[in-house]
Amino acid sequence: MKARWFTYENGLLLLLAFTFGVAFFDRNAINYLMPFIIDELKLSNFQIGMIGSGMAVTWALAAYLIGAWSDRTGVRKPFLLVTVVVFSFCSVISGLAGVFLVLFMARFIMGMAEGPILPVSLAIMNTESTPSRRGVNAGILQTFFGSLLGSTVAPLLVVYLAERYGWRVTFYLAGAPGLICALLIWKFVREPVVKVAQQMEHKSQGFNPIKMLSIHNVLLCSLISCCMVAWYLLVVIFAPLIFTELRGYSVTQMSRLMAVTGICTVIGGFLLPGISDRIGRKPVMVIFCFVSILAPLAALYFTGPLWILGLLFFIGWSGSATFPLFMGVIPSESVSPGLIATAMGLVVCFGELTGGALAPILSGFAADQTSLAAPALIAAGCALVAGILSMFLIETAPSRTRENIAQPKVEISRAA
Repeated sequence: MKARWFTYENGLLLLLAFTFGVAFFDRNAINYLMPFIIDELKLSNFQIGMIGSGMAVTWALAAYLIGAWSDRTGVRKPFLLVTVVVFSFCSVISGLAGVFLVLFMARFIMGMAEGPILPVSLAIMNTESTPSRRGVNAGILQTFFGSLLGSTVAPLLVVYLAERYGWRVTFYLAGAPGLICALLIWKFVREPVVKVAQQMEHKSQGFNPIKMLSIHNVLLCSLISCCMVAWYLLVVIFAPLIFTELRGYSVTQMSRLMAVTGICTVIGGFLLPGISDRIGRKPVMVIFCFVSILAPLAALYFTGPLWILGLLFFIGWSGSATFPLFMGVIPSESVSPGLIATAMGLVVCFGELTGGALAPILSGFAADQTSLAAPALIAAGCALVAGILSMFLIETAPSRTRENIAQPKVEISRAA
């Protein structure tokens, strides 16, 4: 029993999951620090949206281009090492910002570094995963520490540190864990073996996204990503301001409500992908995309006790557990091994460019013109569309289909 737990697969999963959690902590920290930053730097809602959008653009482009570069070269580890080091230093630069432009550029560069981490990490993990654990491994990698650190610890810790030491010091401290992760990756992660046939397959495919989008599930996952990334970021960026400025809650109450989202994703992040290994990817996607509608509407309209609001927010946030499925598991099961990082990077790219870049800036503009209710309503609409799109996915879970992994390869050859 002890030997079963102390395996390279489990150790790799723990390290890659923690590394992505640290990256997500750094990305989300600015959202919880915004009530402190907004007064000192005198930011408008439009500028707040620009910061989130700028980071999303570079995150998106880097996820696809560097993910495809990794597939093309057959190398994973060096890309992962460099990106982890760069985003750690960008956190420190964020704390040095004295004007909007410096803060914007720091987050812009951070997006370039953090974007490839997920597709490259999932590609490494996919190679080392037992097929029956592919879903749960992807769920743990993408959501467990990402939610524990980025959504649960971050709102509590960064608000505490900002109140005690200031928001700048908080950014300085946030950069240190990434450097530790880089050292551990350098020492313990081994380069996955990529077969020559897989590498040549990607070279024949190239960087052409049109061929990749001709694959049914990759196209649908890309569209779902647009909606769900928008839903996620609009709630994460604007819910703290909705709670404090529109609803009248204190900063401490806001931090506790936002921490609920992290607890939810920590639980659902491995539970729902694990369930999808048994009952299928499609039913989990459909149900929980629709459930996601509840989170922004509860934040905006519920007027009852705080603990009930937290419960509703918890239930609504369970839709975040679908991210490992449409960003990682379903695309990876819909293409051949030599194209996994490219497919996942493309899904992330579409989600970040449209849902991550356009949605926050347009919603920030709408909030300036109307009220902070606008981002919440837009987020609810995005979750509704994602649920509808999920109904058209083709099932890929090995337990729910007789088709083996070779079937996606036929689909790709036809697309090419």
